[in-house]
Amino acid sequence: QVQLVESGGGLVQAGDSLRLSCALSGRTFSNYILVWFRQAPGKEREFVAAINRSGGSTYYADSVKGRFTILRDNAKNTVYLQMNSLKPEDTAVYYCAASIGIFRRTMSPGSMDYWGKGTLVTVSP
Repeated sequence: QVQLVESGGGLVQAGDSLRLSCALSGRTFSNYILVWFRQAPGKEREFVAAINRSGGSTYYADSVKGRFTILRDNAKNTVYLQMNSLKPEDTAVYYCAASIGIFRRTMSPGSMDYWGKGTLVTVSP
């Protein structure tokens, strides 16, 4: 059984940086596409960033492009989300997800096979 555990969330001010981590256990890490989603209060879960199995290809939501970077370390079984220039509208619970499917520009929540429990990021004005 695959387990995903996120960490690194917290309260920061607008303009600050934060790095989220997500550790995968239970299966071979490099078999999975890894994706970050987020869900703000009262809103649907939305795609943030995705990275393919080798780490050589990434996709980003337009709202975070140029500010967020997704990285993976296959030796450490961990995927990261480096978030810079944070804005209040980035406030959300951030979820890590894994998929054994096809790497696409639009990775939907419904296409994920495994989910973490989420980590809260709060950005104050």
